[in-house]
Amino acid sequence: NKETGLVILWVKLREAGYKRTIQGLYHVLQRLGIYEKAPSKKKESEPSEWVTGRYPGEKVQVDVKYVPKACMSPELQERGEKYYQYNLRGEYMNIVMKTEFPDLKLIGRGKVRDIYDLDDKLLIVSTDRLSAFDVILPNGIEGKGEVLTELSTFWFDKTSHIVKNHLITTKIEEMPAEVHKYKDILEGRSMLVKKAKPLLAECVVRGYITGSGMKDYLKTGAVCGIKLPAGLQEADKLPSPIFTPSTKADVGHDESISYEKMCDIVGKEYAEKMRDYTIKIYTFASELALSKGIIIADTKLEFGLYENEVILIDEVLTPDSSRFWFADKYKSGHIQDSMDKQIVRNYLETLDWDKKAPGPVLPENISKETSKRYREIAGLLTAE
Repeated sequence: NKETGLVILWVKLREAGYKRTIQGLYHVLQRLGIYEKAPSKKKESEPSEWVTGRYPGEKVQVDVKYVPKACMSPELQERGEKYYQYNLRGEYMNIVMKTEFPDLKLIGRGKVRDIYDLDDKLLIVSTDRLSAFDVILPNGIEGKGEVLTELSTFWFDKTSHIVKNHLITTKIEEMPAEVHKYKDILEGRSMLVKKAKPLLAECVVRGYITGSGMKDYLKTGAVCGIKLPAGLQEADKLPSPIFTPSTKADVGHDESISYEKMCDIVGKEYAEKMRDYTIKIYTFASELALSKGIIIADTKLEFGLYENEVILIDEVLTPDSSRFWFADKYKSGHIQDSMDKQIVRNYLETLDWDKKAPGPVLPENISKETSKRYREIAGLLTAE
């Protein structure tokens, strides 16, 4: 019913960072005439068209769409409830925390991505979810999913001479027909990819010493067991990039492992290829980024098997998977001003939080500054 639907909608919107009370949302919907304009109950056999209302004073737009039982997933059909899709757009609401497409087969939700099975292909949707210290935070970062998709697409193209990758297309019109109806959500944040079998180790490469690597070095004189020269300072460039793999976890913490352990997990042949591809990609990308005023301090890559061949999958050289520094501001011996989600980590370190779920809600200024940083790095790296 309307009251229950309003509560569910409000809770979901609050999770995405909506600022108003439930009464405030109710008044917005009233002014928009959403209840009066909602699709007729007589239309039970097929989805309705989107009904859109706008109230300029609230800077909010609401889209409502009725989804009939025949178009729902089996899980939703069993509930026996009427189902409406809502999009709320506005100053704070251009954020996608989770996708729900009733007639597509969801096979996984990672820390950031929702993955749908399209027979011999996958649809990967980059949401605006943000994780820090391996915990998904309650509110997202506006535009983040689009930046991740834009940068991954850019780097997949630029590194294709080194290793093949899983990307087929980011154009909705080139994807299977069943996803076209969701174009308004998918546009700019989705990739149709080959269905590769993931190789379950993350390939981390470090060109500079910072973060957990610096902590490890100060304790042991090594990073993940790799001995380094004495006397290194924070943010120093390493003599050559080092390969420090880790376990791959959809939830919880990734853990550093030795190269030998990686060989045990994926096999020596694949481990060698993954290591070599990772170093080559990092070396190539670092030189390209530096020509645009960006230092790539470190990054992590993922690989999979497709037709018995190791290919690059997931995301590539994004602010989620890499540390980006301004080259003109770089100074050895100091913590650098990062162009990634380090601003979020720095804020969280000031809180009395045990780095376990649930994570704290980010203040508006931190969310907006992070969004700005993500867009800035994308603009700099992809500029011709």
